[in-house]
Amino acid sequence: MRVTLPVQSRMVKRMLPRTLLGRSLLIMLVPMVLVLAVALQIFYGSHLNVVSRRFAAAVAGELAMTIAVMDRLPHADDRAWLLRQTQVQLGLTLQLRPGAKLALASAPPVLGPMDDDLAIALRERVGLPFRTDWTSDPQSVLIEIQVPEGVLQAQAPRKRLYTGTIYLFVAWVMGTALLLFGIAALFMRNQVRAIRRLAAAAEAFGMGRDAGPIRPEGAIEVRQAAAAFNRMQERIRRFLQQRTEMLAGVSHDLRTPLTRLRLALAMIPPSDATATDMAEMGGDIEEMDRLIGSYLAFARGEGQEQVQSADLGTIMDEVASGARRAGADVQVTAHSDIVLPLRPDAVRRALTNLVDNARRHATLVRLTATLQGGRSAVVLVEDNGPGIPPAQRETVFRRFASGAEGGTGLGLTIARDIVRAHGGEISLEDSPLGGLRARVSLPL
Repeated sequence: MRVTLPVQSRMVKRMLPRTLLGRSLLIMLVPMVLVLAVALQIFYGSHLNVVSRRFAAAVAGELAMTIAVMDRLPHADDRAWLLRQTQVQLGLTLQLRPGAKLALASAPPVLGPMDDDLAIALRERVGLPFRTDWTSDPQSVLIEIQVPEGVLQAQAPRKRLYTGTIYLFVAWVMGTALLLFGIAALFMRNQVRAIRRLAAAAEAFGMGRDAGPIRPEGAIEVRQAAAAFNRMQERIRRFLQQRTEMLAGVSHDLRTPLTRLRLALAMIPPSDATATDMAEMGGDIEEMDRLIGSYLAFARGEGQEQVQSADLGTIMDEVASGARRAGADVQVTAHSDIVLPLRPDAVRRALTNLVDNARRHATLVRLTATLQGGRSAVVLVEDNGPGIPPAQRETVFRRFASGAEGGTGLGLTIARDIVRAHGGEISLEDSPLGGLRARVSLPL
């Protein structure tokens, strides 16, 4: 029992709709179907059955009375008069086929209890072999009864055996239900559309595609969620702006003394005794300048650049050209026309950091871009260097983890932040060239 219940629960979950619209419509549809089923059962099981039984009993009683009177009238003229009077007074068209034998055959069922009720009434009141035909004539029901003289054939008008309210009732119930369900589906779709827009706006904002505030619409709760999202978006935007302005001031304050040091160092008369120290001091100043630039780029996160459609292959060629000027051997392979929405400068910086990290430890770097499933673009940065042990591959993405990179410790961190800001992901794995492979996935 403990094993069966979870399996059944999983099967039920797989059968249920996965979308909010589908589940909402199912919540409305199930009670509506139950109400309709109860209404139909009440009508079909009480009112229609009672009416049908009374109609069948009346026709069967008239036929039984006619057969009884025929037994008391031995003359043919009297029986012909009786049959005519039955048609005039009762609306039953009777015809006697002397010497005929009744061919018993099963009749196809009809909608409703009328055929069963008529058969029961004929067995109870007539007590003779009979056959009914509900399909041959659309205006009447054919009843054949085996009497001693032959076969008595009767044609009873359909309106005497059943009422057309069942079709009217079923049509009214089903039509009303479909109309109400259609109206509910329309309103629910409008409500769900507001939720979808909110989800799309949140996803776009998380990927750096700032489309501005969204218009609150739908139910009060959905409007409140949209307004809260707009306030959150504005707070994040204001925070990024304040941080960028603060870092711009820090950049100015830090680079001003560096500039003075660089000028002071340039004004010192060169000599053999101080040449080595001056070169080391100049290298330290340049390293400090690079550190400041890396810190500012990491804190800024390339957040001020707007998203636009860009060719990924063009960006890769530019990154490769810069690495070749630095003396690296870089190969580029990219499918043509890989255009996707991104911040070009930010992606260029991320790929540059990956290529710089690879060329510091390898003699060959290979860049490859492909489309994956029509949903994302994958960029592979491979090298033939010593690689990174699997246990340390996640560590190198941490801030200031300079051991693996041999630089400032922010290159891979900045690259991952940029890729994730685009809604993508970056991971490290073994390279077919023998070194390390960085896999960058960017959504289309």
